[in-house]
Amino acid sequence: MLTLDTVFPYLIGIPLIASAVGFLGAATCGRSHKVASLIHLVSVVATFLISGWLGLQVIDHGSLLSSGHWLILDGLSALFMAVLGVVALITGIHAVGYISYELKHEEVSGRQVSLFYGLYNLFLASMILAISANNIIMMWVAIEATTISSVFLVGIYTKRSSLEAAWKYIMICTVGVAFGLFGTVLTYANAVAVFNDPSQALLWTAVRDHAHLLDPRLIQISFIFVVIGFGTKTGLFPMHTWLPDAHSEAPSPVSGLLSAGLLNCALLVIIRFFIISNEVLGSAFTNGVLLTFGLLSVGVAALFILIQKDIKRLLAYSSVENMGLITFAIGLGPLGIFAAMLHVINHSLGKTLMFCGAGNVMLKFGSRNMNVIKGVVRVAPWTGVLFGAGAMALGGVPPFNLFISEFLVICSGIYAQHPVLTIVLLLLLTIVLAGLARMVASTVLGKAPEGMKKGEIGVLTVAPLVVLIAFMLLMGTHIPQVILQGVDHAAQVVINKPNYSVLQSLHLPWQVVPNTDVSTLVTHTTH
Repeated sequence: MLTLDTVFPYLIGIPLIASAVGFLGAATCGRSHKVASLIHLVSVVATFLISGWLGLQVIDHGSLLSSGHWLILDGLSALFMAVLGVVALITGIHAVGYISYELKHEEVSGRQVSLFYGLYNLFLASMILAISANNIIMMWVAIEATTISSVFLVGIYTKRSSLEAAWKYIMICTVGVAFGLFGTVLTYANAVAVFNDPSQALLWTAVRDHAHLLDPRLIQISFIFVVIGFGTKTGLFPMHTWLPDAHSEAPSPVSGLLSAGLLNCALLVIIRFFIISNEVLGSAFTNGVLLTFGLLSVGVAALFILIQKDIKRLLAYSSVENMGLITFAIGLGPLGIFAAMLHVINHSLGKTLMFCGAGNVMLKFGSRNMNVIKGVVRVAPWTGVLFGAGAMALGGVPPFNLFISEFLVICSGIYAQHPVLTIVLLLLLTIVLAGLARMVASTVLGKAPEGMKKGEIGVLTVAPLVVLIAFMLLMGTHIPQVILQGVDHAAQVVINKPNYSVLQSLHLPWQVVPNTDVSTLVTHTTH
């Protein structure tokens, strides 16, 4: 049977080869940009297939370790890897149509096209490494590598606004992630001092398994630094200020990959340290930290969503809101953790659809301003319908997938006996829905500008969105059992109870009602 040792070199090696081909094409003034495009497609398809296969192996056989235990795919990282594979495939295919259109209209040169594919695949490889790292120092290195590779994608148009956004991105995230390094080093130094074999202090699995030996005060300080540091990259308030600029200025497929890929990678590192801190400190402190940062992020983002005129900045604040919602849910206990893992999938699908759809709208109207963009459904019917449906899905409207996970978060708040926080969260989610409905009414509906040529940008920019909306409808009405199992495995890793299944306590409409009682969840959550 194939193992992680034999498959992982292909998982990270193929994007690196595609990256090298892209950079080589850029060095030859972009003469081979078509070759770079073809290799890029091979890369994203291979990433999707390999990550999906590995996810199934983890569900069937448990955690996979490789390279002297420096790499790991457990239920948690396998879920994030599978999500990254889907997002990379969709944004990668959309990028071919998007960049080809810009090349045709001389918005970018052949050299920039090759450079784009090189940077895109380097970015993808660095995220794969961040998700699969079991070495806690390598986690930090990989997250920093994602910054270096993606900052050039943000500034690829070399316009004043995009270069300003790129500089803001790299400065804020580099300073922020430095706090994460300090928290990581504190944990490592603490483990070295108490482990019989100091070399094991580098491995997250070893630190987790021997967390009872660690000093609570040092772990408390470490966790705060980790949340602030990697929370900067996750987009949590008040460290989120780079995100609206970077997401709005990057090419739209890259915006989708940033929102649905990069933010998840940084969140995964926070969750890794959350698991260790829970074992050392108990859940009261760590849950309190996540509830605070999560609710503040949702609140601030909701208010900005309501007043935005730039569709990509609005979607960027939606990313802040959803990452805050996931963080908040993790702080609610077992049922909340299950809801958070499901929302990771749902938000990634929805935000990929919306950023790619926004890219189509921008190419058609030549603007991101909602005062300029009118009557999208009349100008580009497929894009208009998909963009409008995606916005409603992002707002939590049934029968789309985000309704299910947001509903579970609300239920988690009730079970965890946080009625006030739950009511506040509901009010904030209502504001978010109002902001998204305003965007749909302003841009998708209404009368189109005079002289606007009707028609879609191209098949490659529309077909991926059709696939996404179909999958989102499926996830909102009948979640496939294999996905539920994957979410449950991820939740078990976060709860750090391998045999404790949240899924068995859920009564989903399409499932056979189990014999277990949800009061078990209440007991685990409240104690």
